[in-house]
Amino acid sequence: MRVQPFFDHDTFTFTYVVDDGPGTDCAIIDSVLNYDPKSGRTSTTGADAVIAYVKQNQLKTQWLLETHAHADHLSAAPYLKRALGGQIAIGRAIKTVQGVFKEIFNLEPQFRLDGSQFDHLFEPDEHFKIGTIDAQAWHVPGHTPADMAYVVNGDSVFVGDTLFMPDVGSARCDFPGGNANTLYSSVKRLLSLPPHTRLFMCHDYPPESRQVRHETTVAEQRASNIHLHDGISEDEFVAMRTTRDATLAMPTLLLPSIQVNIRAGELPPAESNGVRYLKIPLDAV
Repeated sequence: MRVQPFFDHDTFTFTYVVDDGPGTDCAIIDSVLNYDPKSGRTSTTGADAVIAYVKQNQLKTQWLLETHAHADHLSAAPYLKRALGGQIAIGRAIKTVQGVFKEIFNLEPQFRLDGSQFDHLFEPDEHFKIGTIDAQAWHVPGHTPADMAYVVNGDSVFVGDTLFMPDVGSARCDFPGGNANTLYSSVKRLLSLPPHTRLFMCHDYPPESRQVRHETTVAEQRASNIHLHDGISEDEFVAMRTTRDATLAMPTLLLPSIQVNIRAGELPPAESNGVRYLKIPLDAV
């Protein structure tokens, strides 16, 4: 199995292409559509690099996987699907997230709350294939109600926003439906995997003392994660996470990202003048 990371410096996000060698089926995980919040313009620089890699290696795109409805970047999944094919997939709990944010953004009445914007909704622990590679979709809520981790080939996990590198810690839990107790349980399940298991991060926010990293192991996390190393109790974690979350500003791209990502990456429908708009709810979030 090969794993090729692509790092978006503006949002500190990793996109991954997972395949079994040239000419095989692949999955693209957590893609990024470039977005300039000052101008409201989108671009496809990052997604085009992924497309070039897929075509260069003659890969067949089977899956466009989302670990959750991201609050820090817009998904490029529909753009990639138009260029490469594949099914856009996420966990079934996205329906809960859609219900919350349809109300917050007062979305159009036609916006559906059944997850049908996505091609496939994974059940918790559902098994699937990436070509000949075995994979499983784990439901790991806490950061949001709909977070998924993808366990691939039995020894590699794409953890989404459950965990960061050991010197960064864990994801915030103060978004709607987030819960620190639930995240603790989700992380403990991940860290119960064998010590050599490879963990691939969705983001890295490195201190100045090191370069960006995308991969760690269960053993490294259990030994030195600043929030969740062995010996940290659930009560200690919840107290830390609750206190810390109260000090955090909202992500810069939260409002545009959520509106797009609960639509499986599609932009809102154009209005009568042919222009698409994102909403900014005042004093509501």
